[in-house]
Amino acid sequence: MAQPFQINYTVSIWREGEYYIAHAMPLDVMSAGKSLDEARQALQEAVRVFLLTAEDQQVLAEILEES
Repeated sequence: MAQPFQINYTVSIWREGEYYIAHAMPLDVMSAGKSLDEARQALQEAVRVFLLTAEDQQVLAEILEES
């Protein structure tokens, strides 16, 4: 079983109409929500799924190296 890992990333959040858009850099993962907190939580889940998928596809090391 793989060991859990932690990575740090920068989050930029801005408002577009009724939604807040959250962008995790340099991973280039985005999500949105109707509040700042909702956007942050949605982004956190999107990053988690992105990293788990990359790990399953055995490309996580390559992605993190590029980031």
